[in-house]
Amino acid sequence: MLIDIFHDTVCPWCRIGKKHLLEALAQWQEETVNIRWHPFLLDDTVPSSGQDFRSFMQTKKGMGVEELQNLFDYTRRVGEKSGVKLNFDKIRLAVNTKLSHRLIAIAPDNIKKDVVEAIYQAYFEDGLNIGDIDVLAAIGTAHHMDASQLRQQLSDDAALDAVIAESTFARLNSITSVPFFIINNKVRVNGSHSVDVFLQALNHAAIMDITARSW
Repeated sequence: MLIDIFHDTVCPWCRIGKKHLLEALAQWQEETVNIRWHPFLLDDTVPSSGQDFRSFMQTKKGMGVEELQNLFDYTRRVGEKSGVKLNFDKIRLAVNTKLSHRLIAIAPDNIKKDVVEAIYQAYFEDGLNIGDIDVLAAIGTAHHMDASQLRQQLSDDAALDAVIAESTFARLNSITSVPFFIINNKVRVNGSHSVDVFLQALNHAAIMDITARSW
């Protein structure tokens, strides 16, 4: 089974949705699953150095200080119920996520899922700038990626352009928000749904696959 995941590494709901999907897969275990991770840049206008997180979010959401804090508190509580830590008080910078998606792209398949989670953890738990090459290089080397090649691969302008192109392609194909999941190129799940919803989607995709093969 093939699952395509469209996400951004600064999206708390993407982290929650990813956790629900992986929990569903742990329960399902019907067949081998191959996951492909796709970038969806929520805001590529953020400078590489980042900008103040709270003022950025207030402008983006059109919210005052108290209203934004209420949103953070609500999202944090949802995350806690799912076993996902979201420490908005530690986040100082809104960041550009192109480089973090580039790291995911070059990570070997056997560690890609762990690298994805490490990037989310760095941002939402440690408050690190995941648009910074030093932060991302540290994540990569901690997962035994080749240190001598890593910075060169992360600095490849053409590869970064490919990240932007893939994100744009997703938008042109009617994906307008994340997280977004496509199972076996047939079943689409939009949002960070419950584990049960993902189990239903997995079963539905499996039945559709069996039906298609029977013709």
